[in-house]
Amino acid sequence: MTKEINGDRRRFLGAAALTVAAAQLAATGFADAKPGNANLIQVPAIKPGTNTSFGPLKQIDAGLLNIGYAEAGPAGGPVVILLHGWPYDIHSFADVAPLLASAGYRVIVPYLRGYGTTTFLSSATMRNGQQSVVALDAIALMDALGIQKAVVAGFDWGARTAAVMAALWPERCKAIVSVSGYLIGSQAANQAPYPPKATLAFWYQYYFATEIGRAGYAKYLHDFAKLIWQTASPKWNFDDATFDRSAAALDNPDHVAITIHNYRWRIGAADGERQYDDLEKKLAAFPIIAVPTITMEGDSNGAIHADSSAYRNKFSGKYEYRLIPGGIGHNLPQEAPQAFAQAVVDVDSF
Repeated sequence: MTKEINGDRRRFLGAAALTVAAAQLAATGFADAKPGNANLIQVPAIKPGTNTSFGPLKQIDAGLLNIGYAEAGPAGGPVVILLHGWPYDIHSFADVAPLLASAGYRVIVPYLRGYGTTTFLSSATMRNGQQSVVALDAIALMDALGIQKAVVAGFDWGARTAAVMAALWPERCKAIVSVSGYLIGSQAANQAPYPPKATLAFWYQYYFATEIGRAGYAKYLHDFAKLIWQTASPKWNFDDATFDRSAAALDNPDHVAITIHNYRWRIGAADGERQYDDLEKKLAAFPIIAVPTITMEGDSNGAIHADSSAYRNKFSGKYEYRLIPGGIGHNLPQEAPQAFAQAVVDVDSF
């Protein structure tokens, strides 16, 4: 995405909406509750789509990137980092952020590499999408912001990143919330063929392994993303404005390269970078996560996902699984913001 994004797109009109929402929540007494005790904090109801944007974004050099991120809540509050997935963006948390901010949390919502205003500091850096690297970006952001420890919560790529952080750097994760459970992967494990139904659900992964797939994704980027939204959340009736707000983040100049590399790397159709081999070797052993965890699933998630029983033994610390009813799909934070925010508050009390 070009420098123009520092203009109107970064002066989000939703700053007023965010402030009003926080004030309304404070009036309920929610803002006076103390983070860290689920018995004191009950997240109030909110209509999904109440908040459509954030205030002006911030930018900071962190590791290999200049990261764009939204921030809400008191600067001295306990930190929550919210991580989006593909092909979504920070607007998945537009309703979650004010809920948590009003509970006293400092909420950080970064654009992942290849999205929005996040850019590489060097043109020579490989546009790498492997799982350990995306997690390192989040650790670098914490370092740049002087954050030692945080609750990390996300879905899709964001959920995988939260799990990787908890597995490799548990000292940096107070707790995690992960939609769809334990998503750490391995190139070797991905060599095993899927049954036909699962293969069909992963059609885009194989499409991206081809050069025509790369070209097709680049040419039909927004149409492609909208199709994924529709199939992953078949009962979510999002409007064009909701989609367009997030789709703008895909116009980042590195988005296509990182997306293609991520999916090719997963199935062994592209190499990673050798300096991350040790990290990937640890992840390929599917390490146990010991930090407190809540995993979540929408009852209408159209994206491929495992049954919760399949990954329960991957969590050795305090743990809870929640199935969210009501036709909730893959983009759980945006479709069910109250439930997602409540999970963050609750896991912080474990």
